[in-house]
Amino acid sequence: MLQPTRTPGRGACRLVLGAAILLLTGCVSMGPQPTPARLNVDAAAHSTRALSTQALSAPAAWPEQDWWRAYGDPQLDQLVDGARAASPTIAAALARVRQAAALEGLAAAALAPQASATAHPVRQRYSDNGSVPKPLAGSWQWANDLGVSLGYELDFWGKNAAGVAAAAGRVNARQAEAQAARLAVAGAVVQAYLQLDHLYTRRDLAEQELRQRTRIADLVRQRVAAQLDSKAELRQAEIGVPSARGEIAALDEALALTRGQLAALSGQGQDAGATIARPRLAPARPPGVPADIPAALLGRRPELVALRWQVEAASGDIDVAKAQFYPTVNLTVSGGLASLGFDRLVQGGSRTVAAGPLVTLPLLDGGRLRSNLAARNADYDLAVAQYNGAVLEALRDVSAQLTSLRWLGERRREQDAALVAAEEAYALAEQRYRAGLGNFVQVLIAETQVVAQRRGQADLAARAYTLDVHLVRALGGGFQAAIH
Repeated sequence: MLQPTRTPGRGACRLVLGAAILLLTGCVSMGPQPTPARLNVDAAAHSTRALSTQALSAPAAWPEQDWWRAYGDPQLDQLVDGARAASPTIAAALARVRQAAALEGLAAAALAPQASATAHPVRQRYSDNGSVPKPLAGSWQWANDLGVSLGYELDFWGKNAAGVAAAAGRVNARQAEAQAARLAVAGAVVQAYLQLDHLYTRRDLAEQELRQRTRIADLVRQRVAAQLDSKAELRQAEIGVPSARGEIAALDEALALTRGQLAALSGQGQDAGATIARPRLAPARPPGVPADIPAALLGRRPELVALRWQVEAASGDIDVAKAQFYPTVNLTVSGGLASLGFDRLVQGGSRTVAAGPLVTLPLLDGGRLRSNLAARNADYDLAVAQYNGAVLEALRDVSAQLTSLRWLGERRREQDAALVAAEEAYALAEQRYRAGLGNFVQVLIAETQVVAQRRGQADLAARAYTLDVHLVRALGGGFQAAIH
């Protein structure tokens, strides 16, 4: 009676299949998984009214990468360029980009076959009393091994691919962070430069006040000489002259300190501060913002983009942690030559060949894999929370700048009117005093109002520049990226 023939191939397949089932059923359990945190995708849509362009000029374009050049001051352009070239903050951010790119390459290497070659010649004396028989026992021999091995991990569960995706997300995040550093450095230089311009304006006002107070003091001296006023009025008038000079000295100090700050920001020594001339800025740009702020802002602010990529990287880390619960399958092939002595090393009988799969699976790990997965889930929730918080802050930031811009025009109109009224009141008080119809106290009160209103006007002019810079920063400073 003929018996059915069993082919070795089928038996091997059944053995591999059975081993795979056994391994899968023996996997360490992940346990129940928490509900992942949710990205805030509604905040921008719910901020449309606050970010509208009502009460501003016509919708404007998004800022350019070199947004500071709109001020038309070549000296400012030079300072910003120098700062961006010399900034340690930017240099560190670029180093982190290169570091992340290298780690991405390291992760991508796991997807490719790995090959290595070895050469191991050893001069060895065999023991007289060991397991090696005569005539080798007690003799010195060369034991030679030459080999080549090739290995490839079958990424059944996507562990290595997820690792590459996570690493790529970190590269993108570091690139966005580098752009945020560039924006911060440029913004710091522009802000200091605007402060320098404001200090020069304040100094012009102080010199104007000094001339005005000197003229008033001369007028009082004439009236005292004519016995129309007492020395008490003269002493009151003379107080204003050294006070104005002290204000000029304080402003000169602030100017020197600000020039030194600009020299440091631009990567130069402090001697370069003395060469910084008075700014020559174009007027602040009329307020205007893009019409599509709610929809596009999240891809325009570099710190938001960086945090969004951090979320993507954290998601990839979770996939890697989950795949570690499943078997790892490596295919290995090796071959080479092995012999005692060099004379037989290249003979056919010295060949060695091995091939086969290597399957590994953790069965007992003391909770290591679960703890690792829990940590990656927590990292993801943390990244989402940081992103959501940054989104709300970004929307608040833009809304705050628009609110301030809406009211700045009204404040400047009222300030201009107040200055006109104060100057007219001062002129009338001085005329009455010259004519002997008013007292000197009225002149001092009117003069104080003029000084205050002029300073207020200068402060609002400086605030127009500051709000312009803040709005550019809030809109991302010309950065644009897309999250896929």
